Amino acid sequence: MSLHFKLAGAVSGIALALSAGVAQAEILFWSTQAKPVEEAQAMREQVLAGFEDAVDYQPNDAGPWLTRLSAEIQSGTGTIGLLGALHGDFSAMDPGTLVDLGDTGTMSASDTFNSLAKLGTDSMQYMPWMQASYIMAANREALQYLPEGADIDALTYDQLIAWTANVHAAEGEPKFGFPAGPKGLKHRFFQGYLYPSYTDGVVRTFASDKAVTAWEKFKELWAHTNPGSTNFSFMQEQLLSGDAWIVFDHTSRLANAFNERPDDFVAFPAPAGPEGRGFMPVLAGIAIPETAPDKDTAKALIDYLMQPETQIATLKATNFFPVVDVDLPDDLPPSVKAAGDAVAKMSGSADANPGLLPAGLGDKGGDFNRVFVDSFERIVLAGQPIEAVLQDQKGRLEAIMNETGAPCWAPDAPSDGACPVE
Repeated sequence: MSLHFKLAGAVSGIALALSAGVAQAEILFWSTQAKPVEEAQAMREQVLAGFEDAVDYQPNDAGPWLTRLSAEIQSGTGTIGLLGALHGDFSAMDPGTLVDLGDTGTMSASDTFNSLAKLGTDSMQYMPWMQASYIMAANREALQYLPEGADIDALTYDQLIAWTANVHAAEGEPKFGFPAGPKGLKHRFFQGYLYPSYTDGVVRTFASDKAVTAWEKFKELWAHTNPGSTNFSFMQEQLLSGDAWIVFDHTSRLANAFNERPDDFVAFPAPAGPEGRGFMPVLAGIAIPETAPDKDTAKALIDYLMQPETQIATLKATNFFPVVDVDLPDDLPPSVKAAGDAVAKMSGSADANPGLLPAGLGDKGGDFNRVFVDSFERIVLAGQPIEAVLQDQKGRLEAIMNETGAPCWAPDAPSDGACPVE
């Protein structure tokens, strides 16, 4: 071998060693969140750049994310330092594969979220990191018709019904707006709001007596709903047009109304029923796999990500809201500030009862949603008997759960195997 190649090989070896050293000094943040190029870049430049050590932020789709993680866990050694994912992703993992985070410095302000993050164990399996959700919004003109003694930040369903009835009577037309159109997110309202609030479940309690009461209450609310709601999909449009004064929708589907006319509208939490204030958080968390090469640095990164200023930077980068107590700055878009306040009040309420996103359904998720949409169309729009419809739809729901084998998710009690429809 010539001296040239010996030198080249030596230089190459030094370079490899140096690059390996650099790689080892970075912590690999393996995430299913903030995947769009703009969000990923904002995470790197606006959120993670302030951490004391270098962070290699790598967002991926759920499939590749799980494939690499599973391979590292199976081998007993890995390079992933920190995981970012939705609650459902973590809940599908085997117990014992994540580091207990009970000794970290800062936790979520929501006891409900901290409880969920234990995944049915006695230890913090992940740290609640950021959240999105669905909320209520209203034209300020409607506030004069609130029932006596009602607190808009702590409404019950009965008070919401009375409020919409008052507006209906005073204005001569129904002014509640509901996203019942073809592209509306009506199924999420039933799964994450109505059912948890009245039945403390979704699957187990689908055809229960409490579910009958829930549908009866929704029919009362529908009597004061703009009949055009069957064509409504993004409720910001109806708020701006005046076709609806009180609405429910995802925060992102209300944004334009608050950004265009911030002084005209108010955002507030979803109402509560007999079983609490049902709401559907899109909850993302951060966790450390047992195979992480530097657990101390990973824990320090978690502490950094949970600081109020970092949570605000994450909000600006991803449009996901903080899970710790923060004072939102005035330079945020009006929609973000309004929705953030409502989401924080909702998730932090003493009677919070989260109905999580369905998990473990695979390609049957659409069929699952269809059960709730069909029930709505038959019960509310077609006026069919509630008990008969629920018993009929119960068979379809049972078939989906048995075929997928999906275990129960909150607020349903845990199950061994497929979640039963009781």
